Amino acid sequence: MFIKITKYAGLLLLMLMGYFIFNAILIHQYASNYFDTYADVGIVLGAGTSNGKIAPVFRERINHGIDLLQKGQVNYLLFTGGYGEGQKISDSQCAKNYAMSLGIPANKIYLEEKSTFTFTNLQEAKKVMVQNQLANALIISDPYHMKRAMRMATKLQINSLPSPTPTSRYRSKKAKLKLLLSETFFYSFGFLKSYNL
Repeated sequence: MFIKITKYAGLLLLMLMGYFIFNAILIHQYASNYFDTYADVGIVLGAGTSNGKIAPVFRERINHGIDLLQKGQVNYLLFTGGYGEGQKISDSQCAKNYAMSLGIPANKIYLEEKSTFTFTNLQEAKKVMVQNQLANALIISDPYHMKRAMRMATKLQINSLPSPTPTSRYRSKKAKLKLLLSETFFYSFGFLKSYNL
């Protein structure tokens, strides 16, 4: 009996490993998907701030959004991210301040200041899109984050395409592998929590 249980447990473990590896390959391949197209708005997914200072990962996403706006690929930018613990200014307001310091006019920027993670970034962004009659979007994030983010956007019925950052703070092989493993875990087992779907 014990041998049979061990055999089934081993088989289940192999199946889970196979599932995990398969998803890692999908995420890696999807990371190169880039649509050089027009959209009403670029949704910049939040990545954190600290006392008003923008995290390097978030800065690269904002920079990419600014580049899309300046090229005319989007009409507006929509910065996402609410208030972290003990923060007096929202992540999205920090992003707006940074963009405006680089010459982006305030009337080209929308904010949502309620979200705390990717799913609610997109959930709140959709509300802003509906309120302002924005029909479609480019989702802006890091390459390895795009597969999971786009699955969420599809779940929320946001008419969108991926626009991964061409530059990323995850540059070393170790940093990229760590991010890939993290994204694969949440993508693979996100069904356990609705916001990771």
